[in-house]
Amino acid sequence: MRRLFVFTAGIIMSGLLLARIDVQQLALPVQMTVTAEARRGKEVPELKQGDVMVFEKNQRLPVTELRTGGPLELFILIDDASAMSLGLQLSDLRQFIETQPETTAIGIGYTRNATVEVLQNPTTDHVVAAKALRLPLGYSGVMPSPFLALSDLIKRWPASTGRREVLLVSSGADPMGGGISDPYLYSAIEHAQRAGVIVYAIYTPASGHEGHSFFQMNWGQNHLAQIAEETGGESYMLGFGPPRAFEPYLAELSEHLVHQYVVTFLANAGAKAGFQSIRFATEVPNAEIVSANRVYVPVAH
Repeated sequence: MRRLFVFTAGIIMSGLLLARIDVQQLALPVQMTVTAEARRGKEVPELKQGDVMVFEKNQRLPVTELRTGGPLELFILIDDASAMSLGLQLSDLRQFIETQPETTAIGIGYTRNATVEVLQNPTTDHVVAAKALRLPLGYSGVMPSPFLALSDLIKRWPASTGRREVLLVSSGADPMGGGISDPYLYSAIEHAQRAGVIVYAIYTPASGHEGHSFFQMNWGQNHLAQIAEETGGESYMLGFGPPRAFEPYLAELSEHLVHQYVVTFLANAGAKAGFQSIRFATEVPNAEIVSANRVYVPVAH
């Protein structure tokens, strides 16, 4: 009986050891870009290795690397259905482009009929990028959906090991997608999260009926806020009218871009690829971390 007990215990321990090894083999490294913010005031604390914690539900995931932002490709995506009042903000956009770090590559595109007209591929020549800005076409025929167009851009955007982010200037109005539930919005969020693209949004009124329809304006702003929140960005708006200036929004965006980190951590991978809900935390005083609420984990081989 004693020999049988020892033999059985050995099998169990071997099984547990193999299971532990198997679990370790299913931990895959994934990367996410996150933004550090100050809880109070404007002084953003600096984060170092060991300051960032990642959780999937209640399980803490190992963080293997934390590095400051690094290379950035930023696409400024303007809704071609915007009202002509947007023309008053082009000088603020040009100044923002020309004052970005010289390593930042900036692209310019306009959404039209569910696709993007790229007027300038990402370039570090900021003068060239700024010159690509133009007035929107400003009529409702260029719709239907800014979110379909955003998905189109992300799918055509070559993969990169650096940061990829979008500034979407739009009313968010989507006649095709309806109100509360917009499948094109959800698809754009999924494409952005899967590609690791952070979306920032500035609300500007649409031309035509969408520019004075309370239903369209209300849900448009909600949708802009949702895609920004779920991808780790921010949305900016002040009422339903055109902003007096973009400069305060762009100044805050610039601050976010210089306080970003690329975090590499080990995620639990399974037999199928898919999204996992995650959250970031830090114990650094007066600091908080803003990120997408999901990460895409590839299949375990």
